[in-house]
Order: sequence, then structure tokens, then C-alpha cells
Amino acid sequence: MTRPLLTLERIESAMPDRTVAVEAMARPLGLSRAKVALFRRVHGLHTLRLDEELSLLDLVVPAAREIVAGLAEPDRVRYVIHARAIHQVAPPATDVARQVRDLLGLAHAEAFSMTQQNCATGLGALEVAAALLRGGDPRDRALVVTGEKSFSPLVRLVPNTAIMGEAAAACLVAVEGSGHPVLSHVTRTLGDFADLLSLPAEELARFGKAYAPTLAEVVRQAVAEAGLTLPDIDLIIPHNVNLMAWRQTSAELDVPAERVFLDNVARYSHCFASDVFVNYTTLREEGRLTEGRHYVMASVGAGATFNAAVLTYRGPR
Repeated sequence: MTRPLLTLERIESAMPDRTVAVEAMARPLGLSRAKVALFRRVHGLHTLRLDEELSLLDLVVPAAREIVAGLAEPDRVRYVIHARAIHQVAPPATDVARQVRDLLGLAHAEAFSMTQQNCATGLGALEVAAALLRGGDPRDRALVVTGEKSFSPLVRLVPNTAIMGEAAAACLVAVEGSGHPVLSHVTRTLGDFADLLSLPAEELARFGKAYAPTLAEVVRQAVAEAGLTLPDIDLIIPHNVNLMAWRQTSAELDVPAERVFLDNVARYSHCFASDVFVNYTTLREEGRLTEGRHYVMASVGAGATFNAAVLTYRGPR
């Protein structure tokens, strides 16, 4: 017997209004002129969204509030999951997930956070939400929210790889709902690189060689498990780590670079666990998602976890 399909009922995103050029990050991050040129010319980063005056809750809540405001039965939201990459985003006694839940008027829901897959946690949380909903009332929903502050140079910079911007998103999850069916979801973790950010140079080089082949393999597996082939996929909706990583991955997949949506790398840079949802909303607002066509959402988290999910787009209902 096949298990009930995870469906994404609605996705929204939000980000700070303040735009910062990559060159403005040189002094606070201690970047040389050569490093700035690396991020702009090689990795494709031009600007990012960053507002140090905006609180974590003010960043995270708006996208989720937009979804909740449109619900006919908000009491059917049984779970609120804050999916994030940074393990510590508030003092130990502060439960951010519960604060988000209460601000949304969903005090009846169970609230918790996920961080284990780092920047891939946003996609990973969708499958957790579906697992909690399966076997329950089909009217029940889970709300996955993402978003975190790049509050320190330690989390704002991934050396030679990414400068982290700020964004938030929310995704309403159902089982056998009327939204976008998720046809497959594949996760793979390379445990050898669990302590990725402090690995010696030779291990980092080994990870660099494994990155594109592993991500390409996970994408291929997700497409195959969906009963599709790569030509059936309209676009890959990626995380925004950088242009070079995705160009290498598209070459591994033998997929033209234009079939990977990379426009937001230059606009927003890498925004922790929110990227794939921000990129989805950009594509939707630009009218680039087609009814009945298939898309791959893909992201990678330090540690190193690779996630890919295949969804079929359904327009508003």
C-alpha cells in the first residue's frame, strides 16, 4: 500500500527591506579585495538583504502570518515547526518556536524547532511534518517556518563559499491535500564531514570533490523515485550557496545551467534554510511555474546533508 502523499498547500516568504552590496561586507567580515572579487565574480553574489535592527521574530512571523490569515480553519494547524540552520538563535530559556506559534494565534498547536540538517533543514522539516500528520485527520495541517538572523561574523561568513543573507519563509503542509504533491523526497548525509566548518584543509578538499557528484546523485534518485526522468523536470529550485557549486552540479547532471534557477544568488545570496522557499515564491510571482509540471527543490546543509524533493505544481485553488 502506498503511503499518503505529502502536499504543500501554500508557500510564502519575506525578507528585510534593506539591501547591502557585497563590497559593504568587506570590513565587518575582514574580507580582502581579492575575497570580495571571489564572491562577486566567481560565486555570483552582488547584494543581500540584511537588517540588524530587525528582530528574529519580526523577520520570521510575517510570511507565516500571511498563510494563517488565509486559513478557513486555523485550529486545524496541529504543528508549528521552526526549521533553522543555526543551532542557537536565542538565549537558552527562550523557545522561539512557541513564541512564533503564540504570535500567530495558534496556541493550541504543538511547537518545536529543528536544526539537525543545518541549511537543508527547511526541506527536511517537510517530511517530519508529513510523518506527524499521516494517520490523523486529513483536515489537519502543519506549518513549517524558516528564518534566522546572521547575527555574528561567525555565522555570516562561510569562508570562500557564501556570505549569509536574511530571509524567512513559511510552508503549509498537508497529507493528500489539494496543494502541490511531493512525489519523492531523498536525503543523504555524508557523516565524514560532520564537523565541516572546522575540518583540516585536506578534508575540505575531499568534501569539495564529493559535493557536486553527491548532490547530482541525490537529485537523480529523487527524480527516479518520482517515476520521472530529468527531461521531465522544468526547473531545479535550489539553495543559493553560490553559482560555482550549482554550475558544477548541473554539469554532473548534464542539465543546461538555465534549468537551475540561480537569479536569486545575485539578489539575496544564501539565506540559511529559507532559500528554496524564497526561490519558489520568486518563480511563482514571475509567472514561471506551470500547472502540472514538475520541479525539484534541492538544498545542502553543512554536516553534510543533501536533500532533494520532486513536486508537481498546482496553481491556486
